[in-house]
Amino acid sequence: MTDGSERRDEMTSATKITGAVLYDTLVNYLVSMSRTVEGAMNRALDALINVDGTRTSDLPGEVFLLEPRINEMELVIDEHAIRLLRRSTFNDDEMRLIVAALKITNDLERIGDLAVNLAQCVTSLREMPKVEGIEELAPMAAAVRSMVGRSLGALIFKNVEMALQVLESDDAVDQYRDRIFEELLRRMMQEPAMVSPGLQYVLATRHLERIADHATNISEDIIFWVRGLDVRHGRGLLVSKGPGDDNGSTTSSRVTENSYSLHPGSAGGLQD
Repeated sequence: MTDGSERRDEMTSATKITGAVLYDTLVNYLVSMSRTVEGAMNRALDALINVDGTRTSDLPGEVFLLEPRINEMELVIDEHAIRLLRRSTFNDDEMRLIVAALKITNDLERIGDLAVNLAQCVTSLREMPKVEGIEELAPMAAAVRSMVGRSLGALIFKNVEMALQVLESDDAVDQYRDRIFEELLRRMMQEPAMVSPGLQYVLATRHLERIADHATNISEDIIFWVRGLDVRHGRGLLVSKGPGDDNGSTTSSRVTENSYSLHPGSAGGLQD
């Protein structure tokens, strides 16, 4: 009887260890996909801000090459999440992680697609006569870069406050979009030669806005995973930091343009 009980305990322990490894693997997959998507987006943004720069001329091509890798990562994560769902034993946190992961991968893949769209805009702009720069395009790109960096940093650190900062930044991106559109419309009406490049910039600002929206979605899913709260559509945004959040601190970490530089143990530098 004792031997049988010990074997059952060993099997239970092994099952728990295996489950923990599977869930850790899912998080690592998400981090890896996030790195690649952020790398593609950063390349697209750099190329857009420096359309005529010689040092950015190869960036659109690099974005195109990253797209198949991002798509493959989405499939791998979805398959792994489904494999986890077939298991009959998981706690609430693990269940929320699986649900959030399936949604986050979709948003990451869409950011990758939008980075490709931006690269296509840059390719088109390079074939057109050079025009005077769009005044607020660089600040808008910086705001979008920050939102994506913070959302992915929130994923790595399970940091609710960082995710909330992303939600608070979405309106600023929309305001940039509106002002840029007004500037482009005025210039296109005054300068016929501006019509073709102007339309490309209109498309680019739309892509930037959509990237910000997906960063917002990712942040909402992280809050759901970490705290079990649904804050979509403005619900329950007054989220205080609880004991379940890492570090137990209300001070948010600063995320740079490449958020993974803060966490070399998990993601390291950009290795695309």
